[in-house]
Amino acid sequence: EQQFQVVFVLGGPGAGKGTNCEKIVNEFGFLHLSAGDLLRAAQASGTEEGEMIKNYIKEGQIVPVEVTVRLLLNAMKESGKSKFLIDGFPRNQNNVDGWESVVGTAAKVEFVLYLDCPEDVMEARLLDRGKTSGRTDDNIESIKKRFRTYMQETMQVINAFDARGLVKRVDSNRDPEAVYASVQELFVPFTQ
Repeated sequence: EQQFQVVFVLGGPGAGKGTNCEKIVNEFGFLHLSAGDLLRAAQASGTEEGEMIKNYIKEGQIVPVEVTVRLLLNAMKESGKSKFLIDGFPRNQNNVDGWESVVGTAAKVEFVLYLDCPEDVMEARLLDRGKTSGRTDDNIESIKKRFRTYMQETMQVINAFDARGLVKRVDSNRDPEAVYASVQELFVPFTQ
């Protein structure tokens, strides 16, 4: 069975994960899986699992890892693709452990793309996006909660992957073209 190639895309809310993932997909043939999008789709499904997910997200809490990893793995298997960008995951050590126990050797994490951006810049981007996104979590209270969760938990994950030599850091407090030029260089080895 073919092993999936995975790049985790991490960075604070508003760091530019979605924007850069879209460009990588177009240029390098990766499939972009957003843990958040999969969770939002599951929420909208009206199932019992969807209701549970909705409550976690509304409270700014992280959904149980088994649920998220199952959604991701199913999406990978159903896609018929082999190269994946996974955005906004893993958010904490529990996510990393859950990924390793559920996915095991089915996927290889090639590297972690870390989009590094100051909090005030991300906040301004999110408030701006909130005017048009329709996302319930693009408001100042949810944003503050998301930053706290990110700082307390996701930075630990980035540091843990960094200790394994897997983190590629890109400064995303620049104009989008400059950021993507840096990102692009990291993906050249994966050209079809």
